[in-house]
Amino acid sequence: MTTPFDAHHIRRAFSRAAGSYDAAAALQREVQGRLMESLDYLEARTPAVVLDVGTGTGHGAALMKKRWPKAQVIALDLALPMLAQAKRQAGWWKPFQRVCADAAALPLADNSIDVIFSNLCLQWVEDLPAVFAGFRRVLKPGGLLLCSTFGPETLVELNEAFAAADDRPHVSRFPPIAQFGDALMMAGFRDPVLDRDLFTLTYDDLPALMRELRALGATNARQDRRHTLTGRGRFAAAATAYEALRRDDGKLPSSWEVLYAHAWAPDPGAPIRERGQDIAAVPVSAIPIRRKQP
Repeated sequence: MTTPFDAHHIRRAFSRAAGSYDAAAALQREVQGRLMESLDYLEARTPAVVLDVGTGTGHGAALMKKRWPKAQVIALDLALPMLAQAKRQAGWWKPFQRVCADAAALPLADNSIDVIFSNLCLQWVEDLPAVFAGFRRVLKPGGLLLCSTFGPETLVELNEAFAAADDRPHVSRFPPIAQFGDALMMAGFRDPVLDRDLFTLTYDDLPALMRELRALGATNARQDRRHTLTGRGRFAAAATAYEALRRDDGKLPSSWEVLYAHAWAPDPGAPIRERGQDIAAVPVSAIPIRRKQP
């Protein structure tokens, strides 16, 4: 189950984080690299048009422009300051287009894209089937979708620590891998393959983790969040609860579950479905899932 988000808060948070994002995005770069490996599924095919959804500061778009210098690469993001940072990645020698738009409302023509790449953007989406239907709409028949998102084990320690101090939510409910696969199938994608990684990052204390989340723009954007400051007392109580998890090396752990998927747009004429109607006889349990270790 996904979480109702405050879209204005998301745009504002990532806009503010544009200047600090790259310095804090070590995990995002690692996941991007692993997702890029799936581009090998294109083999010798050279795409004409590539779309990077949720491009952030544009590193993925720049890498794909380098990989396919003759392709038209479009970097799309909700936050205009992120796209300003992405301009630095393009340069005059490997330019790519930059578009400020919402992943849920792509301003692109039907059947116009060969590859959609989206790294750690979809966790901010409320309606995955609808967004995947939009991806499916703009992909050419046989086009490739590559995407990643966070799964439900992400930030479980932070969630439990604040639950000991506060009755309001502080972490989003991220979709489980079965729901992720369901959404792809409901949109009509074929031959989906899902992967999963579980990363453990470590921090000196709770304030260090919170500073990194702010630097990434990954602040609490739930509609039902507390809209006032957490307060010293509640924060101290959460920090105390988190301290119980301190490891032998003196660090506090933070779990990050990452789900990956690649899938193909179907042949011409296949219907686009957005709401739970069966379009394939293959159950979700039959989707191949490769579980990897970092």
